[in-house]
Amino acid sequence: MKPVKQRRAPAERPQEILNAALAQFVETGFAGTRLDDVARRAGLSKAAIYLYFDDKLSLFQGVIRQAITANLMTVETMLAAHRGPVADLLPRILEFMAGRIEDTPMASIAKLVIAESRAFPEIGQFYLKEVIGRGLPLLEELIARGIKQGEFRKVDPAMTVRSMMGAMLLAGLWRTVFEPIGAEKLDVRALARHHADLMLHALRPAPEA
Repeated sequence: MKPVKQRRAPAERPQEILNAALAQFVETGFAGTRLDDVARRAGLSKAAIYLYFDDKLSLFQGVIRQAITANLMTVETMLAAHRGPVADLLPRILEFMAGRIEDTPMASIAKLVIAESRAFPEIGQFYLKEVIGRGLPLLEELIARGIKQGEFRKVDPAMTVRSMMGAMLLAGLWRTVFEPIGAEKLDVRALARHHADLMLHALRPAPEA
């Protein structure tokens, strides 16, 4: 007697499609990915993908939303819940980002966006709006709060955040571009702790004369 094939619930299909799409995009890039490949990887028909996503671009956007915007919601929650010194929260946020770089596909997606945006500017525009456009203001709010509370000297929050994120961007590129071709493994969490320490010392108000 043949075993009965278990039918997957329709509610599970979007997640299965996104998981398969993420793996396929990382493997072959946006330009090199075909929806047939995603469907095969998900064990579904190509027609099933069109029930949930209009085209390859909307599927890629769904991958970004799933993989990254949930992280932004976590940072939003951390900011809203924190009542103590900003100097205590900033290292926690950077370590959280480091964990996402080490343990999730976040850095691979950023690499994809960088690689594909010239040929497909709509990818970069979406990432700029949904990720950068939401993430930078959160961190700028953190720096502004530190200034208001007297913990940080008066600096430009926008420029400070861009300086702060440079190290994390390098960490992501290091893990996804350079380690696969033989570079030494980077401890991203250690880098985040070190960078937070540098930032806090740089932001500390000058002692009164």
